[in-house]
Amino acid sequence: MDDEIRHPLAYARLERGWSQEELARRIRRAAKRRGLLSGTRGSRVSKWETGRATPDEAESQPLIAEVFGVDYAAVSHLGWPNWLPGQDEPLPFGLHTAVPSLRKALMSAMDRRSFIAYTSGSLAALAHQWAMTESGPAPKWGAGDVDAELVTWLEATGAELVQLATERRKRTHRLLDAHLNTVTEIINEGRYTRPVEQRLHTLAASLAQAIAWQQFDERRHASASRFWHAALHNAHTAGQRDLGAGVLSDLAYQLLWLNDADTAAAVLEHAIPRTQHPAARSLLYLRQARALAVLDERGRCRQALGHAEKWLGTPSYDPPPAWCSWMSQADLAADTGRCLADLGELRRAHQLMDEGMDLLPAARSKTRSVFLAYQAETHLRAGDADIAAQTATRAFDLATRINAPRCVTMVRDLEPELAPYGHIAGVDELLERLRAVS
Repeated sequence: MDDEIRHPLAYARLERGWSQEELARRIRRAAKRRGLLSGTRGSRVSKWETGRATPDEAESQPLIAEVFGVDYAAVSHLGWPNWLPGQDEPLPFGLHTAVPSLRKALMSAMDRRSFIAYTSGSLAALAHQWAMTESGPAPKWGAGDVDAELVTWLEATGAELVQLATERRKRTHRLLDAHLNTVTEIINEGRYTRPVEQRLHTLAASLAQAIAWQQFDERRHASASRFWHAALHNAHTAGQRDLGAGVLSDLAYQLLWLNDADTAAAVLEHAIPRTQHPAARSLLYLRQARALAVLDERGRCRQALGHAEKWLGTPSYDPPPAWCSWMSQADLAADTGRCLADLGELRRAHQLMDEGMDLLPAARSKTRSVFLAYQAETHLRAGDADIAAQTATRAFDLATRINAPRCVTMVRDLEPELAPYGHIAGVDELLERLRAVS
């Protein structure tokens, strides 16, 4: 079974218990029934599932649709891979969607399968709806049984759990889930004033966002997207536009990881104009720049980087929201370097990544592992395999020590590019370690 399921085709295949070779065999049989000849093999299925290739709409996709029992009309209407079975749809925004979205996310956390739950089109539509929909008029709440003192305790405990969630994932995972369950039940069953309601939904959004990042780091993408979806609904109900924009940018970051820069950029177009705090806007512009660099939109990428730098340096009387309070010059430098690496400007990319690493606080171990993986990839692009291996080894060691599976995956993804240099000292040792955990 694949270590990580990043594509709906992989989910649909594994849901039926098929290997890649078995799916290829069924496609060949479907072709034979039509009097055709298909050369599909497991290696081709692997390329479809990793986004390295797209099955031909006129030849391969009809055969895949037949194998999965999907009406061919959906193939041309929805496009690849949106017609595949096993997709999910986000809830529309409304007065009573916050709690159902939380319950859906909490239920999904018990499902160990990992696949992208929402289609690209549905996420882009969700971002557009969020941008166009103000939070509805609140009912006329009166006094209730949920007082401000209880909410203050829930907020303080939640903030501590969120802060510990990255470095002590194993210890906080169940505690975060339990805390969000408690808050969800209070929202659903309690009686409270409107200000208390806003605080409860803000807290639910913050907890769901933290759990989403944990699920994402563990490569459970379906569950992560559902928690971000729940966070978005609760931020919307609370009238927290900056928080909602931040959640959308998290979904965009996930889309980048899943090789869908087009949708990531589209989602951020809706989110950026509705941020208010300078730090929030800076972070979203930086993520937009990442998407545009992948798309080779050089002019727009540089413009977004300029905006990110400008807004990060803009003073504010208010502290930054908790979800982006970590945003700093270190992040701006390193991610700008990553953008420039994608655009082929490797020398300047190295300089900025080094600057980001020097500025990064020691406590941010997971981010350091990510930055090291960025550097290793950039050294590989420059042909410096020995330096790339040294840097990747540091990233791998750190990610393993802090139990950050996503960072481990970032290093493992370098294996195909490292393999031709297996004769070089250091590269061979790293390749052996990576294959041991494959």
